[in-house]
Amino acid sequence: MPTDNGYSFGTPRELDALKPQEKRYSVKDKLNNGLFIEVKPTGRKVWLYRYTFEGKQERLTLGRYPDLSLKDAREMRNEAATMAAKGISPQQHNKNKKTGRSDSILFSDYGERYYNEVIKKDRAKPETMLMFLNNDIYPMLGHLALKAISIDDIRRTIWRKKEQGYDAAANQVRGLLKRMFDYAVTLGLVPYNPVLSIPTRHVFKGKPRERYLSTTEIRTFYTTLLNSRIYKPRKLGLLLSLLTLLRKSELLRAKWEHIDFEKRIWLIPETKADSTTGHSREMVVYLSNQMIEILKELQVIAGNEPYVFVGRQRGTHISHNAFNTAQKAALALTNIPDFTIHDLRRTASTHLNEQGFNRDAIEKCLNHSIGGVRGVYNKAEYAKERINMMQKWSDFVFSVIYEPNLIFFNEFQQKKAAR
Repeated sequence: MPTDNGYSFGTPRELDALKPQEKRYSVKDKLNNGLFIEVKPTGRKVWLYRYTFEGKQERLTLGRYPDLSLKDAREMRNEAATMAAKGISPQQHNKNKKTGRSDSILFSDYGERYYNEVIKKDRAKPETMLMFLNNDIYPMLGHLALKAISIDDIRRTIWRKKEQGYDAAANQVRGLLKRMFDYAVTLGLVPYNPVLSIPTRHVFKGKPRERYLSTTEIRTFYTTLLNSRIYKPRKLGLLLSLLTLLRKSELLRAKWEHIDFEKRIWLIPETKADSTTGHSREMVVYLSNQMIEILKELQVIAGNEPYVFVGRQRGTHISHNAFNTAQKAALALTNIPDFTIHDLRRTASTHLNEQGFNRDAIEKCLNHSIGGVRGVYNKAEYAKERINMMQKWSDFVFSVIYEPNLIFFNEFQQKKAAR
């Protein structure tokens, strides 16, 4: 044991002033918190934390000075003290962590491993999973030993999200926890998965949306929208949403560099991740005459900005809620039942199917994967069918909304002629 000479330190300068002696010795922190620094005959200085756990003295090596600063050493000492207060031996936890044993591996430590080994590799965009970990899971489970987490702990974590009014998000938290414990079972860190005791059907039962706009509703909504005082790019964006079948996120992130007017194609390099693989798929939108005219009008408004829908600051696109706000403002001026922007995709799909277009071509325009055996073998892109379908769909939409909005479209054409 090193000699405790009764000296103490409180600043980095005092630590630097400690000189090696013939025998190793230790000096305590002036805060009298169990933190010591051991000075060896070689001049090496090592941080130690001495504490009592279940009536026995234990010692934890924290690291070397000056690699580990006084501030960081004190923070590590506080973390170890919190762990001991919760019934976990910091010394044993450290040993188990090094040897891979799970008896006292904290869930937060395991979560970091799972994030690096699974989430970051399997998901193109891991931000959502990291958000659930930091906001919903670690505050409830992070301080607990992985092996000690019970079904009640899991239930409290999931129900906390439900009680906040987010049943769908609670189900996502459950799904993430299930996958994390599946992996822990695979690694031999826990004997079973406690999440399996809480079925998905008891957490959230999704209701499939069936809302789509009838021809009359299309006419009413877009007449109201186009004649409103809503900012013009928002109007044109909502019209493009119906014409292109794109998701809102794909529209607001659109860049001019991905639009080729000569080839009449619009590349979407990154779409919503596939629910099965977690990976995004590239897709192409075949541009109709009407889409090209709308995009050229937006290009004039955007000027030299890289995004089609320009944000408040240079080089940025509009916010996630910009289209929502415009849609709700126009909808409030009508008697049409509530619908979402995403319902415009269902609207287009429904009308196109009713008009007899190729079902697989419609699914390709929606960038949906074809399921079952057909999906495995059918890799067709249906380019000719989609080009024809997109033009006829635009013709149909304009036949419905053009006449009630003659003033809007006449102004559109006059500006085009003036250029």
